[in-house]
This record gives sequence, structure tokens and C-alpha cells, in this order.
Amino acid sequence: MPKKALNIPNLLSILRILIAPLLLAAAAADLPDIFLFLFILSLLSDALDGFLARRLNQVSEWGAQLDSWGDLATYLVAPLGVWLLWPMLVRQELIFILLGLAGFLLPVLLGFCKFRRLTSYHTHAAKIAAILLGITTPLMLIGGPVYPFRIAIIVFLIAELEEVAITLRLKRWQANIPSIFHCNRLPPG
Repeated sequence: MPKKALNIPNLLSILRILIAPLLLAAAAADLPDIFLFLFILSLLSDALDGFLARRLNQVSEWGAQLDSWGDLATYLVAPLGVWLLWPMLVRQELIFILLGLAGFLLPVLLGFCKFRRLTSYHTHAAKIAAILLGITTPLMLIGGPVYPFRIAIIVFLIAELEEVAITLRLKRWQANIPSIFHCNRLPPG
């Protein structure tokens, strides 16, 4: 582990990883309010870690990967918790939830197959999709409308397709690629 690895942004990513099992515990204990609080805390830590890393000039390859592991933990655990706490809602939105999970897993699996690690691109589109999902998912869970969540899933799928395109284009692993257009400007190899 690098000497300066335990900075504020990386601690926020670690917090998100540690929250994942707590999300499952809250869901298993039928505590929707605690689940929502932890889920929102996880989303806020995700929003802050990258921002603070750039702001405090603490961007690192290790931090980018740590952030991606936090995303993976959240995106795999949260749907299971939602299913345990809001099964009727999951049945109603199953197609969109499955599309979101498939959209998330495809670039992850492709990145592992090609580079043997998480891709950690943190594209602009992925950030926009994360913000939209971070707003619309809790809104839906508290009884709000579902159509914003559906729109957010479509935006998320577009962002994930961009990540697939970046992975297919790259010859070697690289973190923090803002878009496919930036990727296309990289020197080959």
C-alpha cells in the first residue's frame, strides 16, 4: 500500500466498502430507514471521494481502483437489499433493475477478462448516470415516481456501453479516462 494511501478520498472509498455488509444487515433485519440512510451515505461518499481527490490533488491509480471496488460493492449489495425490503417494487421494476445490473456487470467482466482488474475509467457519462441513479433510486424507494429511475437506468446503460467501447479500444489498462473521445486521442499501445 502506498505511503499516502490513507488520505480522505481513499478513506471515503473504504467507508463505502465497509457500508456494503451493513446495507445487507439492515435489509435482512427489515430496517428500511437504516438501509436508506446507509445507502445515501454510501452514495454521498462516492460523490465526494473523486471530487476531494481532484480538489486535494490526491488522485492516484490505487484510489481510482479503490473507488471502483466501492462501486462494485454498492452496486452488487444494494439491489439485493432493495429486493429484501421492497419485493413488490422489485417485481414491478424488474426489467429495469436487471438491465442496470447487466449493464454494470458487462464492463466489469470485460475489464477483468482483458486487464485482470476493474477498469476504473470514471467517465463523465458514468458520473452523470451515478448522480441520476443516486437521486432517483432513493426517491423511488420512499414512494416517489418510478419513471425518473427508468430514465436514469437508460442513461446508465449508455454510460456503460461507453465503458465497453473504451475497454475494447485500449491496448493496456489505464484509469480515469473521461470519455471515449479522450480514449481515441490516446497514443496507440
